Amino acid sequence: MTKMSHGSRAGSRMKLTKKLKEKGMPNVNRMLNKFEIGDLAAVKIEPSIHKGMPYHGFHGLTGRIVGKQGECYLLSLKIGGVEKKALSSPVHLKKIEG
Repeated sequence: MTKMSHGSRAGSRMKLTKKLKEKGMPNVNRMLNKFEIGDLAAVKIEPSIHKGMPYHGFHGLTGRIVGKQGECYLLSLKIGGVEKKALSSPVHLKKIEG
């Protein structure tokens, strides 16, 4: 018997799989998204781009942009009563108006 993998993408088969019509690379506009500090953003992981991918446990959560590191954004997320920070490339984020 083999041991279970404990890599960064372990246990994310359904979360990081695209539908048949969505397969392939995203639009360039999605990679060039700009966010301001204080904006609301949802984590929507793009599985075809591995660079700057946040941990898959944050997929589907909404947080506030609190900073920038290089070309990635620092996102503050509230999980339960605990505030966590996630570093993500703009291709994995979706702007929330509000």
